[in-house]
Amino acid sequence: MKVVSIVGARPQFIKAAVLSPVLRRKHHEVLVHTGQHYDEPMSQAFFQELGLPEPDYHLGVGSGSHGEQTGRMLERIEEVLLKEQPDWALVYGDTNSTLAGALAAAKLGVRLGHVEAGLRSGNRRLPEEINRIVADHCSDLLFCPTMTAVTNLGREGITAGVHPVGDVMYDSLLQRLPVAEEKSSVLERLGVSPGAYYLATIHRAANTDDAARLADILEGLRRLDAPVVFPVHPRTRKAAEAASLAMGDGMLAVDPVGYGDMLVLQKNARCVLTDSGGVQKEAYLLAVPCVTLREETEWPETLEKGWNVLAGTDPKRIVSAAMRPAPKGRPASCFGDGRAAERIVRALEDDSSHG
Repeated sequence: MKVVSIVGARPQFIKAAVLSPVLRRKHHEVLVHTGQHYDEPMSQAFFQELGLPEPDYHLGVGSGSHGEQTGRMLERIEEVLLKEQPDWALVYGDTNSTLAGALAAAKLGVRLGHVEAGLRSGNRRLPEEINRIVADHCSDLLFCPTMTAVTNLGREGITAGVHPVGDVMYDSLLQRLPVAEEKSSVLERLGVSPGAYYLATIHRAANTDDAARLADILEGLRRLDAPVVFPVHPRTRKAAEAASLAMGDGMLAVDPVGYGDMLVLQKNARCVLTDSGGVQKEAYLLAVPCVTLREETEWPETLEKGWNVLAGTDPKRIVSAAMRPAPKGRPASCFGDGRAAERIVRALEDDSSHG
């Protein structure tokens, strides 16, 4: 098979780094980087750390409004698909790169697989929710990380081509965490001790592009009773500076960190506070309490037994949720067995042989 894999943001690089080696054992992969995350810490350094092959195409799209960015991606991905004539296009997650890749493939009649299909938060005001829905309805094969995702698709009438494969992020965590714990010195560099700090990440447009919401989140972080390690997304830093919002008073505002350092920071945090879907899930898999800085989540499994709590952006709710007692026991196993990548490749092969 020839497979064009389309990525553009950090979570997609992580997922592709798990799937790519399995795919390349027998098949030809063409890797396309849209350029959605284009700065060095968010992109090139991540590729190097994860051992991802150099992209065959770097589309250099960069930032812009949703329409502008998606439109440029759509045009350039279409050119790649026309040139390469692949058997499959693969998209990951819920970004504008996902949406553009799905639309380009569907319009050209290229068979499409969606990794991390079937997620729903129930909030259609979020751009990511629209991207998920459109990608799923364009896809021929839908690779679901959980049974909840399968159920969500069934409610929308999607039952053909649905595969509950488990979560490739869990594959990645199992593979990368032992190496990260051996190599990372991030705790020493930042001067924090296991269990004696909070970890925060903020990047979603709903939180960064609304100065009042961002100010409330930062106020909640400032009120916590231990240092807050805060790797600052470029979008968040720009928004905070534009609104003259300080990121001090107990916050260790640092540049984005590599994947291994992030895993170590998550595993050793007292609690993780985030608006990221992937970080919520990683905290759950690492059995670390989480506070989601939103009113909904596409990962409802993480809410079970109180491992994750929805706090929105209200400072009082944020503080109360972050300082709650840790749940007892271990989180339930619902994200597969760490072999999702193998199941995805097998499903692609099976579908190709029947096609």
